[in-house]
Amino acid sequence: MSAETLHSLTALATLIPAVLLTFRPGAKRGHAFWASLLLALGGSAAQSAFVLRAGWVSGLAPALWVVIAITWGMFLIGAVLLRQGWRLMPLLAPYLLLLGLFATVWQHAVGKPLAVEFPTGWVVLHIAVGVMTYAFLTFSAVAACAAFLQERALKQKRPNAFSRQLPSVADSEHLSTSMLIHSEVVLGIGLLSGMAVEWMERHRLLALDHKTTLSILAFVVIGALLAAKRLVGTRGQMAARMVLFAYLLLTLAYPGVKFVSEVLLNRA
Repeated sequence: MSAETLHSLTALATLIPAVLLTFRPGAKRGHAFWASLLLALGGSAAQSAFVLRAGWVSGLAPALWVVIAITWGMFLIGAVLLRQGWRLMPLLAPYLLLLGLFATVWQHAVGKPLAVEFPTGWVVLHIAVGVMTYAFLTFSAVAACAAFLQERALKQKRPNAFSRQLPSVADSEHLSTSMLIHSEVVLGIGLLSGMAVEWMERHRLLALDHKTTLSILAFVVIGALLAAKRLVGTRGQMAARMVLFAYLLLTLAYPGVKFVSEVLLNRA
């Protein structure tokens, strides 16, 4: 077994207790909750440091592990500061485990090293805001999904043990909107930094490739949703669907493009 595989499997194992905790009825913010959360954060952060030990490589697995670590970090802050933020664990933990499994399966996909012809500062900024955007929108999408499930359970008048663990509809929508605003701001910075990198490298502002086009579409969808929330009070399942659609666009733009270029095309 290679060192890369051993590290990935170990990191995956640190995520499992947080997932198992979601199946425990009446889970609270007790010692088990904090221990599983810190274990998941520590394991994913250590794995991120391991895959980036020789510097950033634009591979699928490194990007996913960094997103997982940052999302766990955001969730830890939310669990401490927000009254209902910790209740997203039943949705967030299994999803991040799935991302970690995906990163482990495709860890040998070869990414491209960074180019050195243009200023490092712009590249670091562009990478950082790209990863932060996806982490923010992951958090927002999970909260939107919680709102969707809670509203459906209320309409059907059939709440179940799982829905009772999630935040209320109002709290879920508040969390989703807050993360959505952060996503829009950081994504806007990412688009601007990408234009700067493109100008430094090729003396043009935009390269309308799949990643850029999908990112711009996600920026427009998020902006339209935020405007609709403020002007006409769009909420509930419609708002949740729009958040998930924006998340789909950004997923196709970032890990989706990496998966196609590094896995599918390399095998063709």
